[in-house]
Amino acid sequence: MRIASLSLDLIDIGANLTHDSFAQDRDAVMTRALQAGVRRQIVTGADLPSSRQAAALAASHPLRLWSTAGVHPHHAQSFAASDRSELMDLLNADGVVAVGECGLDYFRNLSPPPAQRAAFVAQLEIAVQSRKPVFLHQRDAHGDFAAILREFDGRLHGGVAHCFTGGKLELETYLALGLYIGITGWACDERRGVELRNVVPLIPADRLLIETDAPYLLPRDMTPLPKSRRNEPAYLPHIAATVARLRGEPLSAIAALTTRNAVALFGLTGS
Repeated sequence: MRIASLSLDLIDIGANLTHDSFAQDRDAVMTRALQAGVRRQIVTGADLPSSRQAAALAASHPLRLWSTAGVHPHHAQSFAASDRSELMDLLNADGVVAVGECGLDYFRNLSPPPAQRAAFVAQLEIAVQSRKPVFLHQRDAHGDFAAILREFDGRLHGGVAHCFTGGKLELETYLALGLYIGITGWACDERRGVELRNVVPLIPADRLLIETDAPYLLPRDMTPLPKSRRNEPAYLPHIAATVARLRGEPLSAIAALTTRNAVALFGLTGS
């Protein structure tokens, strides 16, 4: 499904543009996104090297790209106390707007859970100090994730539950913690995304954000599917249209409110 893009002004809050799959055609990917109405993007940092790359990419495209800086739970065991100062330096750079991607992932446990929890707490402390919102990851770790966030309740400067795939319980927990909710192409999957699709209408209008998580999570119901099976920011209008349909609202309304929310949370400029 192709979405008319002439009047869209969308913000992809989570695109992994430094991923190797974009190395050969990153400029073309960015051009396609702009043509599709995705006028601004936030490039995700997953460890210190990718956070440096994301910051450099954002700096080379001001008013179009911003970035996050942090350490994904998969890389938590490599996070050292000495890394705090570099992370703070990155967060002080123009265009770096959030701490993360950080959180807990007990589904794959590529880092031991104790190391994940320690790195998560450290990055929440950095978020408090830097006064930046948090870009959060959680998979199969809801209990510990929520408990740690509650320890910082009232001290964080906003945040988003990135790539939210949960149900009503998780949604209510994260809303109570003051988080925004990031919806990806998972909502386009009528098999795996049933629980999510049921709660998309329950997300308050002032807490809804959209993202591709490119190159991951290609919307399953796109026709035709790209031969590469690689997701990219240009497909964000498809996700926005799915969210609009699930909520019974016009696409124009979803575009306007998610863009307004992204600007508010991350302090973005440009158009």
